[in-house]
Amino acid sequence: MTHVAPMDPHEAFAELGRIRLADIGLDVLLDKIAQLAKRTIPGASEVSVTLLHGNKPHTAAFTGDLALALDEKQYERGYGPCLQAAESTSSLIVPDTGSEQRWPGWAQTAAQAGAHSSLSVGLPVHEHVTGALNIYATAPGAFDDDAITIAQTFAGFAAVALANAHLYETQATLAGHMQKAMESRAVIEQAKGILMGERRCTPEEALAVLSKLSQDTNRKLRDVASALVENAHRRRRP
Repeated sequence: MTHVAPMDPHEAFAELGRIRLADIGLDVLLDKIAQLAKRTIPGASEVSVTLLHGNKPHTAAFTGDLALALDEKQYERGYGPCLQAAESTSSLIVPDTGSEQRWPGWAQTAAQAGAHSSLSVGLPVHEHVTGALNIYATAPGAFDDDAITIAQTFAGFAAVALANAHLYETQATLAGHMQKAMESRAVIEQAKGILMGERRCTPEEALAVLSKLSQDTNRKLRDVASALVENAHRRRRP
């Protein structure tokens, strides 16, 4: 496992708050959350972020193979602390995987892999998306009350950043759709204007011609209009 210099929690919280969503993607944000958590939460050896959409969990970011492997063992079995934390958006601590009885099969696997305690803190990201910040330690009893408080505070900042990222991506997607709709409308209006000039028809009749051609050729109305506009431009070229 890699060791990195510890980071002051307040500095980590400030860094999460300074993130500009226009400058980074969701994957980069998730990786940053995992890396910052590893440096900030006392006792952390490896960290992962579980996202749960509906009933489908996946590890969206991780700092090492141990965290990924122990997450995926939970997904395979259908139970475990990170899954329960993600589902309930609560905090779950495993003081000693060697004596853990709530998830005995997974706990035994964790102990054998070298993870002797863990802490999972729920992340309420969105109405349909929840998650968990999972912190694994190589020593039993690695997370005292101070570490748990820091992890929960960190998870709160991370949840806000992820919720904002989700909202930003949703708005960006909506803006993209609106832009495409505006472009489609513009080319359709151009095509209607060409037909009106060539056929001396009304706007309604021109649209009817385009719609029939779209149906007859099994092509989108925008594509039919775009082809007509392009052909008209070709005819006008010297």
